[in-house]
Amino acid sequence: MTFTYFGYGSLVNIDTISPGADVTPGTLSGWRREWKVCGEGEDGQGRCSLSVREARGSEIRGVVAREPRTRLKDLEHRERRYVKVDDVGEAFRCDARQQPGPEDLFLFKAAPGHRRWGSDTHPILQSYLDCVLAGFFRTWGEAGIDHFLKTTDGWHVPVLQDRNRPHYPRRVDLDPELADLIDGKLKVLGVSYLAVRER
Repeated sequence: MTFTYFGYGSLVNIDTISPGADVTPGTLSGWRREWKVCGEGEDGQGRCSLSVREARGSEIRGVVAREPRTRLKDLEHRERRYVKVDDVGEAFRCDARQQPGPEDLFLFKAAPGHRRWGSDTHPILQSYLDCVLAGFFRTWGEAGIDHFLKTTDGWHVPVLQDRNRPHYPRRVDLDPELADLIDGKLKVLGVSYLAVRER
């Protein structure tokens, strides 16, 4: 028994999911990403994560991942600030063969109690953003990063510079060239930054 979901943020980075997951890159039509999930981590640091909303005419890249059903509870705990949206398979097309996704395909979007724009008290964690963009880069190269930046709303939300002292539990280590590439693109985008407070 398995379950299948569409990942559009950190779940695109295969280093953050089960090593045995079957992953297929592709595009989901009718949805758009936004920085609109707020909550606190176990360390008490407020943070803003990615969600999606329905948006006619928009499409976002991501991955379909199939995992054993025994992993579902762990995934639901990880995505505890989200609710499931079922039956999105018809909106998905895989990169390789342009086939639709499976009938049981679902995605996670912000739960009502957490759906609000990020802020100074709930910033985007740079360590989380690094993880997301590293996943897009691995799958689609620089074009994947550009696509993500263009199809995500909410870049007014500040970014907490925690790359060297990460609050995100699934942080990844970036090659210096990739870190420079990401930082350069965010500078062009006009992203503002917050310094990490002393613990």
